[in-house]
Amino acid sequence: MTPHKLAAKIRNLRETVPITAEFERILTRRGTWNRSHVWYTSQKQHWLGWLSEYDGPGYYGRKNSHRSAEFVYNHINCPPMVLWLVEASGVPRAKVAKAKQAALLARPHLPEQSAAIRKSIPWEMIEVRLDKRGKNDKEIEHT
Repeated sequence: MTPHKLAAKIRNLRETVPITAEFERILTRRGTWNRSHVWYTSQKQHWLGWLSEYDGPGYYGRKNSHRSAEFVYNHINCPPMVLWLVEASGVPRAKVAKAKQAALLARPHLPEQSAAIRKSIPWEMIEVRLDKRGKNDKEIEHT
């Protein structure tokens, strides 16, 4: 899947999801993450903004813009952003809660918390759910 296709799938996902919202509140209380200093109003918007710049250097001056959606997922260092995609894509609630807990038990550094989520929920699990959602959406349109 390309980052462009991932963005198209994200556009059809919910803006907010409960486990990620709770996770953001916990990280804010702990002082390891602060939403008041960011340009986006939701993790969905964060993803779409991030992916909109992926065909060029973007904000961070990336040198290679020819990456897969899997690469993007595996290199995001914002734990709420990673968890939002996990939850919004339809990963079972118990697995999302386990991934959240793994992040909360990791050292309080954003890259390590993001990695803990990805260790619990690899890209393949998300890609399957996103693909199923797309097929279900097409089936609904044709009925």
